[in-house]
Order: sequence, then structure tokens, then C-alpha cells
Amino acid sequence: MNTTRKLCPADFDSILGVILDAAQVYRGVIPDDRWKEPYMSTEELRGEFDAGVQFYGWFQEDSLIGIMGIQSVKDVTLIRHSYVLHNYQRRGIGGLLLKHLLSLAKTPDVLVGTWEDVTGAIHFYEQHGFTLVSRRETDLLLRKYWCIPERQIATSVVLKFNR
Repeated sequence: MNTTRKLCPADFDSILGVILDAAQVYRGVIPDDRWKEPYMSTEELRGEFDAGVQFYGWFQEDSLIGIMGIQSVKDVTLIRHSYVLHNYQRRGIGGLLLKHLLSLAKTPDVLVGTWEDVTGAIHFYEQHGFTLVSRRETDLLLRKYWCIPERQIATSVVLKFNR
């Protein structure tokens, strides 16, 4: 049976496994100085939980196939860490997770940030009702709502959901 459910710390290793598998598509696409191995460390993922990111997962039987996070920051909702195992991508799983998280958003503004060179992710969000914001607004939003390095700000974009 396929289900979506909120994930908990007991799912930690499975969440990290999905992220590390799915993030391989970034290798050679995002700037080389932003790629690292592993793409996300255990400490970084713990930090995301500690910062209030609530992760949801899509399961096929008992196997976690896709994850996506939602985080309330100040007056906006952020969609965070959208990953689907590479063998399951382009099957609608990300769209199901995104639709579920959008239904949970309690703020008028819902934002997502991604690498500017990952055009597939940008296209995915645009297909689901998000619009790219200007470079100037991207820089302002990334500094206000995300805790990321300047180099990542310079190589990322922000999309805003159109309610």
C-alpha cells in the first residue's frame, strides 16, 4: 500500500538514505564548490530537525521512497528538502508530497529555494503553481528566511507559490 505520513526521528536513517541517493543528480550540475560527499551529513540533517523542519514521506509498502519538508519561518512557509529515490523519479511522487505539504501551509506565502542550475527542479515547481522571483527578491528572501552561505545564495533561486 502506498501512503504519505509525517516522519519522526525514528525515520532518520531512511530520510538520510533518500537524500543521499536522490542528491546524486546534483553531481556535475550544481557548482563544484557546492558539491560535497556526503551531500548531507548526519549533523546537517539533525540540524534541520532542530530548526523545525517537519518531514513527510511517501512510502511504497514499508519502504520510504520520497521525502519533503515544511518549515514555518517568521511569516512564511518554506518547502524544504524535496527528494525522491532516483529509480522512482518522474512518477508523480514529488507532486503528491508537494500537494500534501501545500495543504498544511498556514501562511499566505509559501516559498521554495533550489539551485539555479537544477532546471528540472525549477520546472517541477513551476508545473505545480510556483513562479520564479527576481534575482533581487531571491537574494533578500534567502537572507531573510534561510541560513545558508553567501555562495549558496549566489547560486540559488527562490520560487513563490501562487495561491
